[in-house]
Formats: sequence, structure tokens, C-alpha cells
Amino acid sequence: MAKKVLMVGWHPSVVAYGKWPGLTPEKLEAGLRADAAALEAAGYETEIGFIRSGETATDQVATQLRETAYDVVMIGAGVRRDDEHFLVFETLVNVVHEHAPQARIAFNTGPTDSRAAIERWA
Repeated sequence: MAKKVLMVGWHPSVVAYGKWPGLTPEKLEAGLRADAAALEAAGYETEIGFIRSGETATDQVATQLRETAYDVVMIGAGVRRDDEHFLVFETLVNVVHEHAPQARIAFNTGPTDSRAAIERWA
């Protein structure tokens, strides 16, 4: 049975790219989708949960976790490493803990190492 993975991160249309030199919406989405495709090719069932605002992130992720039992939930670096989003990050960790206590939690360092982050815990 394939392990189920949820990759949570900001939708490319809402990222403040000035904080991430060299990153563009196209590069961000391409990196995440490539990692998701690589995970799928390796036998994982993978879903990307793009969040669009701190106000809706909690409800969105909680809904996804109630609908599907994930083995690994990865919270992306854009949420984790941006001080402006610290409370969003903290809240999401607790949402995963509450709604998917069986899931491992993983963290990437950017849009191209999500597969490695997930495979550390899958």
C-alpha cells in the first residue's frame, strides 16, 4: 500500500519573492511539482496543499487531514523560515499534531528538496 504524503506550502501567487533572491513563481511551482512527481514515481500518493493566507491555512489543512490519513505531512520552508509567518507555521504544526497524530512531520529547506525531506520520515 502506497504511503500518503501531503506537501503544505504557500501558493506561488502569494509569495513575497523579494525575500527569496532568484526564486520566481515559476521556479517555485516547478520545483515543488517535480518533487511531487518524483515521489509519485517512487510509489507515494502525493498531494500538494497550497495555502493562500494565514487566515485560511488552518482550516484548509485541517480539512485535508480529516479527509485523508497521511503518513507524512511536510510543511514547506517558505512557511517555516519566514519570520512573518512564524505563527502560521506554529499553528500548522499543531493542526497536524491534532488532526493527524499518526503522521510524521517533515520540513524541507526549499522547493527542490521536498522529496528528500519526506523520505527521511516515510
